Amino acid sequence: MPEITLYDYELDESGYRARLLLSMLGLTWKTRAVDMFPGQEHKKPALLSLNPLGALPILQDGDLVLYGASAILLYLAKAYDTEKRFLPDDAAGFGAVCKWLGFSDTALAPAIQARLQALFNTAGEEATQRAQARKAFRIMDDHMTARHFDGKEWFVGNAPTLADLSLFPSFALSRDYGIDHDEYPALRRWIRRFRAIEGFNTMPGIPDYH
Repeated sequence: MPEITLYDYELDESGYRARLLLSMLGLTWKTRAVDMFPGQEHKKPALLSLNPLGALPILQDGDLVLYGASAILLYLAKAYDTEKRFLPDDAAGFGAVCKWLGFSDTALAPAIQARLQALFNTAGEEATQRAQARKAFRIMDDHMTARHFDGKEWFVGNAPTLADLSLFPSFALSRDYGIDHDEYPALRRWIRRFRAIEGFNTMPGIPDYH
């Protein structure tokens, strides 16, 4: 089996998504630590040759090079999740998971930027980013509240999928820029369940709810 290499920065939440799935699938991988802050190594020629967008994470599996968290998650699930736990095989379930992956890439982008601004003083309109993050979290909380009334515990289906895995980091890490998790009770309950998934690993800033 080719060696999997993840180009990653420990505090990058998009890289955390990839680390979560690698761990939950029981895979072994090599980490190539990238000096994202303050070194901006991801924007230098060596890494731009792997991802011309100048962003992390980047996954190399043999001769295959992928960038973008959602692409990496989908690839790992298709390549290594032989039990099809994280990516449903039926059309409706597959479509629902892809919908939330798209939500993660778009609606949660301001949440990612708000956290980077709080931690590393990156550029951006602070008030706008945080307002948009709260709007996205409200959509997520309303969804999980409705799911709870239907006796469901996960964003899609009856077990955790890539939908949950892609959404978890942005909300779990949002206290880094002052989001009060008590405002989102359905998501707090969901975080507790997510932490109990076999293979879960944490990172700085992830709350340890009891």
